[in-house]
Amino acid sequence: MSIWTELSSIAHRVEYVDANGVPTRTLRAGDPDAQAVIFLHGTSGHLEAFARNIVAHAAYDLHAIDMLGHGYTGKPDRPYEISDYVAHLLDYLDEVGVERAHIIGESLGGWVGARTAIEHPERVLSLQLLCAGGTVANPEVMERIRTSTKKAVMTDDLDLTRNRLRLLMADAADATEELVEIRHAIYHQPDFVANVDNLLSLQDMQRRQRNLLRPEQLARITHPTLIVWGRQNPFGEVPEAAAMHEAIPGSQLELFDECGHWPQHEQASRYNPISLAFLQKTAA
Repeated sequence: MSIWTELSSIAHRVEYVDANGVPTRTLRAGDPDAQAVIFLHGTSGHLEAFARNIVAHAAYDLHAIDMLGHGYTGKPDRPYEISDYVAHLLDYLDEVGVERAHIIGESLGGWVGARTAIEHPERVLSLQLLCAGGTVANPEVMERIRTSTKKAVMTDDLDLTRNRLRLLMADAADATEELVEIRHAIYHQPDFVANVDNLLSLQDMQRRQRNLLRPEQLARITHPTLIVWGRQNPFGEVPEAAAMHEAIPGSQLELFDECGHWPQHEQASRYNPISLAFLQKTAA
């Protein structure tokens, strides 16, 4: 099953939006008159991470974007901190006329979504944190992200990209060859190669520490929040999810067995109904 045949049953389009001077690739689908849902991917990722979720969520106004410096979106030459990603997200929302949105963020995307909810609560309807980063600074994990990504970007070897994707999944088969080829093409754009250190800048300990989501900050999130976590997540163990759940008032925690870092992709048949039930409840 191809990403694009996954989407073939509904109208959709891929376009570029000028988000305050940053050309931003976005996949648009669903009902433009409904509440907006924004999908945000992880570090070195791209919008195709949500290909298995778009059709299921088509009752909403859907936006899956390549975040700042990622995918085919523009790549300003500076190290990116969470405030930069938040500003880019808000610029995108302003440009497409979305006042408030449900944010579904995986890994880095969850970190950005949570910070948006804390600092700009008026722009958020609800929050989903899928194996979200940003609450700990584990040197071993940070080095694994940095090393695996740079090897795949700096060396034109498809196996290195394949290994980088497989690192995310509990079952290597979920790192489909189509995803591998898409990511390999993205990783080897000249501007992506030149920019890789900027998008890996949060793997620097000092920079990461000043961007972390502290428990007292998470406690300020008042939006309905769903936390989804894979028990085989290679970038964060279950206690991180439990700590987020404890810090965010009224949050809902779902733990997936036999699942790594992409629950929305690895277990889409389980995740999609949970997400839809959550959205329906929060939209009521």
